[in-house]
Amino acid sequence: MNVKLIQTQKQEQKLVQRLSQQQMLQVKLLEMPLTEFEESVNAELDDNPALETVSSDDALYDGGERSAEGAAEESFEEQTEREEREDALDSALENIGRDDEMPETYYAYDKRSSGADYEEMVYGDTVSFYDKLKEQMNEENLTEEQQEVMEYLIGSLDDDGYLRKDMETISDELAIYYNIDVTVSQLHDLLHVLQSFDPAGIGARDLQECLLLQIERREDRGTKGLLRELITHHFEAFIKKHWNKIQEGMNLSDYQVEELQQEIRRLNPKPGASLGETQGRNLQQITPDFIVDTADDGTISFSINSGHVPELKVSPSFTEMVEAYKNNKDGMSRQTKEALLYAKEKVDKAQGFIEAVKQRRHTLYITMKAIIDWQRRYFQDGDEADLRPMILKDIADKTGLDISTVSRVSNVKYAQTRWGTFPLRHFFSDGYVTEDGEEMSTRKIKVALKEVIAHEDKQKPLSDEALTKLMADQGYPIARRTVAKYREQMGLPVARLRKEIASSK
Repeated sequence: MNVKLIQTQKQEQKLVQRLSQQQMLQVKLLEMPLTEFEESVNAELDDNPALETVSSDDALYDGGERSAEGAAEESFEEQTEREEREDALDSALENIGRDDEMPETYYAYDKRSSGADYEEMVYGDTVSFYDKLKEQMNEENLTEEQQEVMEYLIGSLDDDGYLRKDMETISDELAIYYNIDVTVSQLHDLLHVLQSFDPAGIGARDLQECLLLQIERREDRGTKGLLRELITHHFEAFIKKHWNKIQEGMNLSDYQVEELQQEIRRLNPKPGASLGETQGRNLQQITPDFIVDTADDGTISFSINSGHVPELKVSPSFTEMVEAYKNNKDGMSRQTKEALLYAKEKVDKAQGFIEAVKQRRHTLYITMKAIIDWQRRYFQDGDEADLRPMILKDIADKTGLDISTVSRVSNVKYAQTRWGTFPLRHFFSDGYVTEDGEEMSTRKIKVALKEVIAHEDKQKPLSDEALTKLMADQGYPIARRTVAKYREQMGLPVARLRKEIASSK
């Protein structure tokens, strides 16, 4: 039988989503917490001489148009900084005209020159969780695309250092939002690189993998093999503290059991917590992105914390140069045109950055407003039981934003309320639908369950079956397996272990 290879051509239409540079900038700024956003704005101010801050005098003279009196009253420091910017611009333009190429850096502001004022800033000498991992990433031999994917993996880690997202979701997000086509297999390869970073256990997808990663890095002191066997084959018994079953299953002596328990205590179930501390400081400071104020009469208002982010504007001198180029470009020399094209490029970049900052603020505002409207009763009384079922899609539908946008706003951002400072994720809660069709907040059910267990007889703790009946009597008709699930999620042991804990105390 003869086999023929035939080449054919066919035409088909595909709808492919592409993000512009401006959209990618908006997404990048949106997912930043306040401290990182401040650093980004300051870096852009240092890098782009066409971007300036709006001074108090600018506000008085409408859009930055300064009168002769205003210029005369300008402080010596402001005059010096403005002159330095203009000198840097002149120098850059001269270099462009002479060398016929763009220099890499046109203007650099040395933060160290500000001395004690800079030192007083809370975030001046901190190194973030993200930065520490990124420093280790830079030591790896990765391509530019692999570095972008690795940064995304690092940004997807939770506060404990775990990667909770599945690889298919990450692959889809990279394709949609960053136009990076990476397979699940390639993601797994990069995840293995991330899991080799310090501290050991970072990038694990669950507790079992986290402990195994740490065990593999330990020196073999005679117990490494036993630890590996314990976590690999007896993990279920381990998390339930059934050491009798473990001892029998692994044929261990009492001494070996005690030695394994001591070795286990040296492992860190939350490796991200050790990175939460900043170098040079003992505590990671949380800066709220939103300030929510609840008055005594129940009225709720909120504001977005701007921190040390200044109001931005485009440099008038650069704008004038661009206008001059538009009006007289036909009579200019090639070198002058190139110099002014550089100015136009910087002006366009400054305008795009200002627009992205405004868009970030608008998105944060409408998202937080929707969260407050949905959870109004909780913000009024601070009772977790009043948190209504609310998922990302609810806020996306209410604001008209995409679910991924709401997710970015809710990630690593905090709200300061009358009842404490919480991550935005705190206000989201899944719903539980009873047999009667009533939807109840899982948070409310968990609070009630925790309350029941707290008031049980510690000498005769309640079984999950008994807890199910009591919960139904209190108006929470949930299944026994749901009781067991919520109890485990809250870190509450089974009845037998609660009794053992009570008697041991």
